[in-house]
Amino acid sequence: MESMQYRGRVWKYQDNVSTDHILPSRFMTQVEPAELAAHCMAGIDPEFAAEVRPGDILAAGYNLGYGSSREQAPRALLHSGIKVVVARTFARIFYRNCYNIGLPAVVCPEFLDRVSGMDEVEVDLAAGVIRNLSLGESHSFVKPPAFLLDYVRAGGLIPHLISVSGN
Repeated sequence: MESMQYRGRVWKYQDNVSTDHILPSRFMTQVEPAELAAHCMAGIDPEFAAEVRPGDILAAGYNLGYGSSREQAPRALLHSGIKVVVARTFARIFYRNCYNIGLPAVVCPEFLDRVSGMDEVEVDLAAGVIRNLSLGESHSFVKPPAFLLDYVRAGGLIPHLISVSGN
């Protein structure tokens, strides 16, 4: 079974980060993963795409991912190397799109109160715990339902459906 633990640096943003902040609409026509990643967070952080590393974690305040219902924004995060997104709250469609493409999305307001950008953290989805290794603190969150964890393990909804259908 694939590990449900992710460790990386935190990229911390404010409330109301929209899908246009994550991937401005002028780049929504891109389909190649590298092109999506190259423009990730261009709406609010022009340095992000050049500085993000595989395994990093994105954290934001309230209403992360409001706006467009298209999957390109969470895909840009995934292809940039982000392994988990953590927020106080998510726009509903963005939250589900994250899991549909295999990107875990975690609600943990207490974590956002304490974390700083570039803190080293570990997210354990199966245990429902975020450990801030820089501060030596832990924060609990409600574990995602088993079916969403199955999507993450499979790499998203479509790969999951293919695996369970036997094709």
